[in-house]
Amino acid sequence: MPTDYAPIWIPVIAKFIVIGLLLAILITLMTSMVFLVRDPSHRKRTLTGLKIRVALSVTLILFVLLSWQQGWIRPHGIVPQPPPVATPP
Repeated sequence: MPTDYAPIWIPVIAKFIVIGLLLAILITLMTSMVFLVRDPSHRKRTLTGLKIRVALSVTLILFVLLSWQQGWIRPHGIVPQPPPVATPP
């Protein structure tokens, strides 16, 4: 059940974790590309990079779903709209 509020530092940490996972995915993508192009040996470095990248991607998706479910992050459009103002009855 999502909470109505979270301490201010939890959403910030969640965003840093998402950015860190995205950077790790990009780094493994680039290292796998280098191993694919320049590694003359028959070691399976490219395959290992793919496995790591898939694991990081699954972790990222699960973390985003957990963060959304806990209320740490909220979906919004490109331009966030202010919350509606409640009118008194």
